[in-house]
Amino acid sequence: MIVVVVVVVAVVVVVMTAVVVMVLVVVVVVVVVVVVMVLVVMVMVVVFVVVIVMIVVVVVVVVLWWWWWSSS
Repeated sequence: MIVVVVVVVAVVVVVMTAVVVMVLVVVVVVVVVVVVMVLVVMVMVVVFVVVIVMIVVVVVVVVLWWWWWSSS
């Protein structure tokens, strides 16, 4: 009888440990995926802003050059 109780307790402990480890792994994977997605979105936003700024700078330079060239 004692052996059965010990075996049942051991099985329950092993199963609970496995469940806890699986939950921790899932949580870590979800956190890593969310962090990577946030970083990718931030990089995309930065690239978008840089491209917009470059386009604005090029347009301003071209317009100023054209204005200077046409006025002279």
